[in-house]
Amino acid sequence: MAGAVGRVRAVRAVPGWLAIAVLVAAVLAPAAPAQQPRRGGTLVYISTAQPPSFDGHRETTFAMLHPVKPHYSYLVKFDTQNYPKVVGDLAESWTASRDGLTWTFKIRSGVKFHDGSTLTSRDIKATYDKIIFPKGDVVSARQAMYQSVRAVEAPDPQTVVFRLKYATPGFLEKLASPFNFVYKAEILERDPHWYERNIMGTGPFRFVEYVRGSHWVGRRFEDYYERGKPYLDGYRVLFIASRSAMLAAIKSGQALTEFRGVSPAELADILRSAGDKVAVGTSPWQCNNTVAINTKKKPFDDPRVRRALTLAIDRWGGSQALSEIAFVKPVGAMMLPGGAWAMSDAELARLAGYGRDIAQARQQARALLREAGVPEGFSFTLKNRDISMPYEAVGVYLVDQWRQIGLNVRHEQVEAGRYFADQRAGNYDLVVDFACDFIDDPDVQLLKFLSADVSPVNYGGYIDRQLDALYVRQSRTPDKAQRAALVHQFERRVLDEQAYAFYVLWWQRIIPYWKTLRGYKTTTNHYVEPDLAEYWLAE
Repeated sequence: MAGAVGRVRAVRAVPGWLAIAVLVAAVLAPAAPAQQPRRGGTLVYISTAQPPSFDGHRETTFAMLHPVKPHYSYLVKFDTQNYPKVVGDLAESWTASRDGLTWTFKIRSGVKFHDGSTLTSRDIKATYDKIIFPKGDVVSARQAMYQSVRAVEAPDPQTVVFRLKYATPGFLEKLASPFNFVYKAEILERDPHWYERNIMGTGPFRFVEYVRGSHWVGRRFEDYYERGKPYLDGYRVLFIASRSAMLAAIKSGQALTEFRGVSPAELADILRSAGDKVAVGTSPWQCNNTVAINTKKKPFDDPRVRRALTLAIDRWGGSQALSEIAFVKPVGAMMLPGGAWAMSDAELARLAGYGRDIAQARQQARALLREAGVPEGFSFTLKNRDISMPYEAVGVYLVDQWRQIGLNVRHEQVEAGRYFADQRAGNYDLVVDFACDFIDDPDVQLLKFLSADVSPVNYGGYIDRQLDALYVRQSRTPDKAQRAALVHQFERRVLDEQAYAFYVLWWQRIIPYWKTLRGYKTTTNHYVEPDLAEYWLAE
C-alpha cells in the first residue's frame, strides 16, 4: 500500500485524463482469481441529492434512480456486465416481426410483487401505457421517445405485444430504459400519481424506510423471481451533499462508493488515503451540462441574444481549466464525443461557440446584443442545481464568460425539488441543465429538444415543427450514414441556427470503489447503475 501511495504522490502535478490514467495504473493490482458470489451483508453507498419524487416515469435524475431502482424490475434491461447488451428481466423471451412493426414478449410466470400478488401482462401493459400514453396531468418524461408505438396489448396473462406505426432502430434498447419501472396495474388504475410518493415493485429489494436528508434502506426480497439473488441482505443509501463529507465517508470505508463520479483531484485524495483498498473504474460519460433558455421571456425570445450567449463561452479554455477541478472535459455537440453519432471536428468548428478564436467570437456576441437592443450591463439570473459537482463550477464559469461580453449575471443555486419544479413551470431566465442518458442513441439524446408540446422535458418552451419532423425522419431511417446526416441537421438547428439551448462540456466518469464490492462494472452512464442484484460483498 505504501508503494501505491508513493506512486500517487509522484503524479499529483500531472493534469487531466493523463493524471487519471497514471493514478488508476498506480493502484491496479494483479487480477484476483475468480470467486463465487458470497451471500450476505449490507452495501452502503452515497447519493449527493434527494429524490424529487419516487416515480421513474416522471423523473430524469440519478437522485431518484440510485435509491429507488433496486425495488423494481423491468420488461427488458441492460446487462451491466456486458453493456449495452439487452437481456430479459420480466420478459422470458421475445420476437420481432420481419417488418419490425410487431414485438411480442413472453412474460415470466410466478413473479411476485412485494405485497405477495402475482405479476401478469396486465401490469406490463399498464406500465407502458402510462409511459407512452399518459393521461390527464400525469407527466411522462420520455413519452416522445416512443412516438413509433401505436398500441400496447396484453392478449393473455403471459404475453405483451407492442404494435408500431413504423419500424425504428434501437426499439428494444429504448424499452430497456432504466427509468421504466414496472408498476402494478391495480394501483395505477386507482391513482396514477401513487408511485410518486410510494414504492411497490417486483425488484430484488423491498422498501424499508426513507428519512429525508439522512438515508434510504432496502432489504432483500426473499420471493424475488431469480432464485439465489440478490446476494446482498440489503442496502443503505446515505444522502450526503457535501463533497468533503462524501470523500471522508468513502476514504474511511463508511460508504463503499458513490455511483456517479469524482473529479481527478478528488480521486487523488481518495487514493492517498485508501490506497490499494480502492479500485477505480473509468469511462467516457453519456452526460453533460447544457444551458436551457426560457424562450418565452424577453430578450431571450430573440435568437440573436441566444446566439450571443453561446458565442461568449470559451469551451476549449474551459475544458482545460475546469477539468482540473471537476469531472468535465470533452467538447462536443449533442451526441457523445468520440461516439458513433458525433460530428466531425470540422462540422463542430462551424457551430456558434465552438471556434478556437474566442476574442473574435465575443466581438460577434457584443455586436449581436447591440443589434438586439440589449444594453451593456443587462442583468439576468442563472438558476442552478445545489449539487456542487460539477454544476457549481460550470455555473461560476458561465457567469464569468458572460461578464466578458458586458452582461451582469446572478448565480442562484436551489435544491433538487425546486430546481425541477421551476424548470417545468418556466420560472427561470437561464438554467444550468443536463442531457444525460442511458445509451448513445439519437432517439434518446435528442428528445429533450423537441417542441415543448411534444416533449415534457423541453424546458425552453419553444415550438419548432422542423425539429419535430427531423426527429421522426432520423428515427425511422435504417441507413446509419443517412440517419447521422439528419441528426447533425437537428444539432445545427438547436445549437447554431436558433440557439434554443447549448452544451457547455461533457463529463468523464471516474468511479472509485472499495474492492470489497464485487460484481460492479463501470459503464458509460450512471443510470443503468447501480445493478444491485448482481453485486456482492467480499469478506
